[in-house]
Amino acid sequence: MIRPLIVLVLSLLFALPAAANPALRAVIDANLDQIEKPSRRTVEPLVADLAATGPEGLALLSAWADRSLGVTEDGRLLIVRGDAATDAVTGQPVPGADPRMLRPNSGVRGVIESALVANEISSPDPARRAAALARIARDGTADHLAALRAAPPEKDPALAAQRDRATSLLAIRFDPDPASRVAAIESMAGDVGLDFRAVLNPLLATTRIAAADEPADANVARELSIGGDFPREAAVALLTGQGVLQPRLTPADQRNALAASIVDGTAGGVPVADLSDPAARDRAYEALEATGTVPPAATDAEADAAIEANRFFEIYAEPDRAVTDAARAAERGAQVRLAAMAGIDLGLDALSMASIYFLAAIGLAVTFGVMRVINMAHGEFIMMGAYTGYTVQTLIADRTLSLVVALPLAFAVTFGAGVVLYRLVIRHLARRPLETLLATFGVSIALQQLAKNIFGTQARPLTAPAWLEGAITVNDVISISSIRVAIFVLALLFLGLFLFIMKRTRLGLEVRAVTQDPGMAASMGINPDRIAMMTFGLGSGIAGIAGVAIGLFAQVTSELGQHYIVQSFMTVVVGGVGTIWGTLAGAGLIGGLSKVIEALNPANALAAQTFMILFIIIFIQFRPRGIIPQRGRAAEA
Repeated sequence: MIRPLIVLVLSLLFALPAAANPALRAVIDANLDQIEKPSRRTVEPLVADLAATGPEGLALLSAWADRSLGVTEDGRLLIVRGDAATDAVTGQPVPGADPRMLRPNSGVRGVIESALVANEISSPDPARRAAALARIARDGTADHLAALRAAPPEKDPALAAQRDRATSLLAIRFDPDPASRVAAIESMAGDVGLDFRAVLNPLLATTRIAAADEPADANVARELSIGGDFPREAAVALLTGQGVLQPRLTPADQRNALAASIVDGTAGGVPVADLSDPAARDRAYEALEATGTVPPAATDAEADAAIEANRFFEIYAEPDRAVTDAARAAERGAQVRLAAMAGIDLGLDALSMASIYFLAAIGLAVTFGVMRVINMAHGEFIMMGAYTGYTVQTLIADRTLSLVVALPLAFAVTFGAGVVLYRLVIRHLARRPLETLLATFGVSIALQQLAKNIFGTQARPLTAPAWLEGAITVNDVISISSIRVAIFVLALLFLGLFLFIMKRTRLGLEVRAVTQDPGMAASMGINPDRIAMMTFGLGSGIAGIAGVAIGLFAQVTSELGQHYIVQSFMTVVVGGVGTIWGTLAGAGLIGGLSKVIEALNPANALAAQTFMILFIIIFIQFRPRGIIPQRGRAAEA
């Protein structure tokens, strides 16, 4: 008998609705009218009481802020999410309810959200604490500063650093103690974050005032003197704005007013014949002004007198001098670091550009250095490599796999195209550089037209894998895209591979022999024609791989190679014909100079290219053989 009775009692207990939160019920009953019609000025104690009742109270506040809180005719508060309504106190569903939804204004919602964030700071869930800190960073208040200082110590190192930063930023803005604000500013000295600079700006904001003497109770930034950055017109406008001086009277307005006020040959008691004198016109206007005939206005003499009687100051909006001194010192430090970081960022951009130019020029350096062939179709090999990458991506959906396949395939395609071009054109025009230049230029045009016929004139996408998207960001200033980092690594790999081929393989030995003395190399059993063909194919293949890399961030069109052919030739010529180290030096110089010119004149890309070409012309006058000239017999050929 006892056991069935226990089961029955337990089942009845589980069937009962969840127990209500008595503290929450008491707060609601006592303040229902204010919940229905809240006021920003009086709602803060109520919000604090609701938050103190526990999770149910926080849930109610969240719904209230989201405008998801409703009230029934009998005074019950319901949380409405979609079509479902639950009792705000018990959490039990209330089917078929039709509550009147509460719409608190933005001020009330701000108070509620501050209270919610303050409670989230102490949440056991790290994700919720991180979200609360992020929200404080976006829109912090003085209440958040108190909540941050009262919160228990943060165990997570990253969140602790984030919380310390938020506390310092809020202390600078809201702490009533100037010493604490100065300490917070000094603790962040040298920081270049946008949030820190944004907090400093209001402290260093100034307004201009005019006064007979320096105001004793103001934080004066500096005294202004007429002229230079504070012209006389600005002083007159300031005096007018403060009501010290009446609006200025222009000569035209003065003449018109006097002409309209001429009575019996006088204006303001001054004969018309005397009005040619500026002083007489001023007396006449002042007399008319005294009688109310003309509107009040300041003459030049009155403006000069007001300027002489006043001093002009820039006044900080922040009243405490110690705070502004600390803010000014922090801003100077930030500006110095910003300049240094901007230089580093420019250097990274230059390094990235140099890597691109090196990849584009290394194949040209190989062919030009060994064969002395000016290959105007080199840019089209770059374009062929980019289109090869695009074609592979249309067949292989996986971006990483398609890139792995595209790189060697682009090398094979352009290597084969280079060999064909050599066999059909280049070998028949040996030692005839002008004919070779014209022939390869014709091949360049033909390849561009062929690409247009196959792929059309519209730009084709060559999408990078997900792991190459985005950028490596050090701070708000220094950042470089992941693709450019990958291109830099690829350039280093090709530099090492080229050096290995040239220094450690039989092909490299034979290439160096043919480069230095083709006749002697032929007498030693080396086929110069075969070496020239392999060299031309190798240079073309490298151009194809460069095309895949370039296509990851540039638009793939039939004119892609033309954007890099000029820079490639400049890189080879400036660096030194026939040397890999010269090509590397030339790429560094061209890439760095391009970015510096762009930084000095960012709005005019054409002017940057013009200055670059002028620099190259001047440079060649002094170093006709390049930065690292080729030595030995090859240099004399």
